[in-house]
Amino acid sequence: MQAFLKEFREFAVRGNVVDMAVGIVIGAAFGKITSSFVADVLTPPIGLLLGGVDFADLSITLTEATADAAAVTLGYGKFIQTVFDFVIIAFAVFLLIKAVNAMKRKQEAAPPPAPSNEEKLLTEIRDLLKERAG
Repeated sequence: MQAFLKEFREFAVRGNVVDMAVGIVIGAAFGKITSSFVADVLTPPIGLLLGGVDFADLSITLTEATADAAAVTLGYGKFIQTVFDFVIIAFAVFLLIKAVNAMKRKQEAAPPPAPSNEEKLLTEIRDLLKERAG
């Protein structure tokens, strides 16, 4: 049991797990920001262009309300809102990945640093030793 707990502790505190946890928390916050951007900034002008439609209120009533039961509605407006959220989040993630890939390409394209004086001296010593041995 102790070996199992030790192995779990090593897994849980490993850098990648911590990085992933930070990414999840930031991702959740980013999702809220994006949802607010879509619901509060983008959707109202689009609804206005479509004749003052509020997407959250768009629904089809399948069964009218009675004294015993509430109305049964199909809220397709909320679905449209969620699709907008997804498209914008997907586009933002695409731009982020594109920027990260561009930075990686720049790092890969950078020439390797020139050898230090110490490395040059060690290379000369190595070459001299090879000459004497050969």
